[in-house]
Amino acid sequence: MPEPDFLRRGHDPADPSPWLALYLDRSTPLPDHVKRAWLKDSSSASRQYLLPFLRPLARVLIIVIQIVKTFLPRKWSHSRVLHRLLAWGLSRFVSPEANWLILRHFHLGAQILSFIGRNSPAPIETTPLEPMCIADLKDDLFVKHDVNLFNFVIRLNQALQAQGLEMGPPDEVDYGMLREPPLRLQDMPRGRLNVIDIQSAIEVFTPVYQLLLTDNDFWRAANSLQLDETIGIYAAQLLGAPEHLILVNNHHPLIPLSTLRAGHRLVLHGLSTEMLHALLMSRKTGHPPASVTGGHDDAGQDDEAAATAQAQ
Repeated sequence: MPEPDFLRRGHDPADPSPWLALYLDRSTPLPDHVKRAWLKDSSSASRQYLLPFLRPLARVLIIVIQIVKTFLPRKWSHSRVLHRLLAWGLSRFVSPEANWLILRHFHLGAQILSFIGRNSPAPIETTPLEPMCIADLKDDLFVKHDVNLFNFVIRLNQALQAQGLEMGPPDEVDYGMLREPPLRLQDMPRGRLNVIDIQSAIEVFTPVYQLLLTDNDFWRAANSLQLDETIGIYAAQLLGAPEHLILVNNHHPLIPLSTLRAGHRLVLHGLSTEMLHALLMSRKTGHPPASVTGGHDDAGQDDEAAATAQAQ
């Protein structure tokens, strides 16, 4: 895979690259192949020139659609159409890095919930969603992802309350469910139009999501982003490690925010999930969550092999 521009050009002291600085910085816990893909997508022309126009337009559409939906039936919903449209848009127009990160998110979220559910003082089973390709998203996976999260929080706390228990570190932490997702960047669609970055794609899809779901489904999806702190706190309690709340910043879960910034908050949610998973993997392997490996950009092959070897 070709290297990102900021790695090919290297460091010019007279004109330092902000992307190279972010890539080399180790203060945030991200695996090298994930950070490389994330910054390649973030430094794209799409994000620089397209996102500033799409974001305000998308927020205006959210307001307009909210007004329009006051005149539509309360049960107005076309989830299957929505997911087919999202899968089509992702496969035709969204960058390989963005698609790879989106698919990874389902796997990482499933593993984190499984980690908490299995290590809880009152263990509960989880329902993993692990799409292997974009076509798998057609099975209402975005809605199921949000529903799963709320069901998990409800069932976990019901189990704890029923047994009079509180979250805390177990005698032995089980990391067995944590692994590098079996997804390869080189398998993502690479047509001539696959250039839209992840932030622009999310801004475009948010009003479509709102239009084709009920108000209840859309508000639940937006409010699910408030649970980043909740999941971070659960992990910190199990590990006795408050540093696992690093960069979880969707604000207090008891204060729902406006849906106007749902697209931006969804990007923060995805990055928070990546960082929490990286921290848990570092606990499992005993290695730092990120290391500079130099120039090659296979985005996961070498890291995946290393993670497998460490797990064994």
